[in-house]
Amino acid sequence: MSDPAVEIHADTDALVEAVARRFVDTVVAAQQERGSAAVVLTGGGTGIGVLERVRAAPGSIDWRALDIYFGDERFLPEGDPERNEVQAHAALLDHIGIDPDRVHTMPTSDGIYENNPDAAAGAYAQMLASRADAGHDLPDFDIHLLGMGGEGHVNSLFPDTDAVREQTQNVVAVTDCPKPPPTRITLTLPAVRHATEVWLIVSGEAKAEAVSAAIGGADPVDIPAAGARGRRATRWLIDEAAAASLPDGHRSGQH
Repeated sequence: MSDPAVEIHADTDALVEAVARRFVDTVVAAQQERGSAAVVLTGGGTGIGVLERVRAAPGSIDWRALDIYFGDERFLPEGDPERNEVQAHAALLDHIGIDPDRVHTMPTSDGIYENNPDAAAGAYAQMLASRADAGHDLPDFDIHLLGMGGEGHVNSLFPDTDAVREQTQNVVAVTDCPKPPPTRITLTLPAVRHATEVWLIVSGEAKAEAVSAAIGGADPVDIPAAGARGRRATRWLIDEAAAASLPDGHRSGQH
């Protein structure tokens, strides 16, 4: 796994703008190299803000050659505004020429897996395996985007939970999430670590202590973000407020 690289921006707007540009450049480079790209999206205000900026300046992305996945999802009915995929569609996906069959959303609570989030998680894991190369159980994700909560959670992997301790399954259900709604589906740390690049996009002083702990090598059971590493790159893309508790040695990547 890669070591964390830290890039600090002046404020949330500058951060979102920079991440959007990097997203476009990385997707375009992957498409030029392999003919297609695959990304895992995150929810949250900053993550959705990035998608809005990408929509405004998509560069040379070939939307027909892009697979979209989701890192986690609230197990709610189709169309619920709290679902990450609903927000992603409003911010970006409804406004581009992407193939709907290449937008891989997680099951809803009012679909065929009603009241069975474990089965829904298993179905998403099977779908991921079906998109993987022979001998693998996950597609090659070029980017896995992640936000982070103030206690250090990523996706729906919260401190000191069974989900963050999971080492074998790629997708699990969470039925006792400490933030509402309590039932969710999430990619696990092993799935996150399969990505070529993992980007943690974090803003705000309330998250500064968790940022410092994660970058400093905390136990992922205590600070789940500490376990989010990419195979080739792990990028902490943060604003000055979120960087407030970092020691000077981690503050070289300022923009």
